[in-house]
Amino acid sequence: MSESEKTRQVEAHEYLEQHRVLDLFDNITSQLIYSRPEDPKKFLIEILEKLQKSRGTRLDYPCLFDDTNIQSVFGMLDPTNKGYINKQQYQEALTTLGVKSFNESPEGAEEDKISFDTFLKEARQGLSEASACFRH
Repeated sequence: MSESEKTRQVEAHEYLEQHRVLDLFDNITSQLIYSRPEDPKKFLIEILEKLQKSRGTRLDYPCLFDDTNIQSVFGMLDPTNKGYINKQQYQEALTTLGVKSFNESPEGAEEDKISFDTFLKEARQGLSEASACFRH
């Protein structure tokens, strides 16, 4: 590979990273597979339109996970209904959900007892940012 080709490849990668193009494709592909709509093209158009609208308002990003899914994840981590999970569970759960950026030490982390409300708030925020598919 010539130096010029390497440079173009690096520039292409930087462009895709800068504009979160791969995140966008990952997001819409996941939603497409999860939803399996009758009319996939129409579904994709609706997702892109919703993303475009939410970009201006910073609200209502299309997201694969809703509060019910988040509650289920928390419930699996708290099978005895103590009402809290530990910091490691919190971090691993958010990472598993696809949240890349989150508060490493949220309320309750010092006592190693993170409540559902805290988990829900952090998960919503992180999933919203992950679903936005564009730079903030």
